[in-house]
Amino acid sequence: MASYHLSVKTVKRSVGRTATAAAAYRAGECLSCEREGRVHDYTRKQGIEDAFILVPTGAPEWASDRAGLWNAAEARETRKNSVTAREWELALPSELSVEGRAALARDFAQALVDRYGIAADVALHAPHREGDQRNHHAHILTTTRVLSADGLTDKTRILDAAKTGGAEIEDMRGLWAQMQNHALELAGLEARVDHRSLEDQREAALDRGEELVAMTLDRDPEIKLGPAANAMERKARRVAEIDGTDYTPVTQRGAQVHGVRQQRSLMADLLERMVQARDIYTAAREADVSRLSAATEAARALFTGAGARDFAASFSRAYQGKEAERQRALAEERSQAREVERLAVLEAERAQFIEQIARAWQDSREIEDGDLSDARQKALISQVEAAADRFGCDFGDIADPANARANEIKEQRVQALELERELSRGIDDGYEL
Repeated sequence: MASYHLSVKTVKRSVGRTATAAAAYRAGECLSCEREGRVHDYTRKQGIEDAFILVPTGAPEWASDRAGLWNAAEARETRKNSVTAREWELALPSELSVEGRAALARDFAQALVDRYGIAADVALHAPHREGDQRNHHAHILTTTRVLSADGLTDKTRILDAAKTGGAEIEDMRGLWAQMQNHALELAGLEARVDHRSLEDQREAALDRGEELVAMTLDRDPEIKLGPAANAMERKARRVAEIDGTDYTPVTQRGAQVHGVRQQRSLMADLLERMVQARDIYTAAREADVSRLSAATEAARALFTGAGARDFAASFSRAYQGKEAERQRALAEERSQAREVERLAVLEAERAQFIEQIARAWQDSREIEDGDLSDARQKALISQVEAAADRFGCDFGDIADPANARANEIKEQRVQALELERELSRGIDDGYEL
């Protein structure tokens, strides 16, 4: 079943991020940041299926070059807390082909370019080797200023203002859902997505008088498993398949997701049977069959016939699954204290690592030998990538706070050096403390 996801984030200088670094990482390229005098080399990054840039008609040639575009975006902003880029993260339907997903991402990026007059840098990523293999997604970095023949000009205030930003994002969320559904339909697939919450979808169905559809939407939303739990559940499914047994979730999150999917499948089956029963009842009444006889025929369609035994068994398994989930939840509560302690230790280790990597990163900036500085920074980037895998988080979850902390360390060192110089001048001039 196709899943919907669209999130919008910003690249802010105030947290130590740059548009050049973000673009290099997402496209898997090596870009030099002219403003900072640093090189961001992510050419070893894997899983990048495609990367391309879209610009408005009449845009300068340099805007189609990744380094030229994002260095211009950095140079255009002068404030230390500027937002230099905006990122649109999209989940791409796994049901589509590689070419279909690329075309869909390109069409949405073009819609952003046409609507706001900005440049869009698109990177298509394959699922992580240890994650959900349906997790095809795209990162679209867009400029925060309009791109014209004169270069980067006015800010896209409509996306920033409190009164209009939320409405604009919601409109684009709706457009993304429409574009996905159109692509799925053209591919001859039945899967569809909806950007609205389950509650909003349910209320809309009730307003249309579709009580049966509303019934299927009266369920819990599906949560995200996360990398660690997803890897454990994938292993459990493989083992069950090899042993020829039913898959049983091995984590609490896995049990919740499995339960929601079972519930969704059962409700869809129930809806299909109820629609069939209603049609049989209506046809019987139109043929002048008595209400009792028509109801009997409808009941047979609902509770007997092909698949009825499997249908009932599915409800039984769902109940047993709920009970098993309750027992697992109780066991999880008993071990919660140990888990909280483990996570606290892990978080402390991550904080310590961020502090260490931040100091090492600032040290590398102060190395006068450029080649030695670049080599040291590449080694530190490798350490951060390995740490992100170890801590089960994204690269940016470590790199962003480490960059911010490195900038703080730089300022502290500059201030300490200035104070030392002041004291030295005071002593040379014969001043007393």
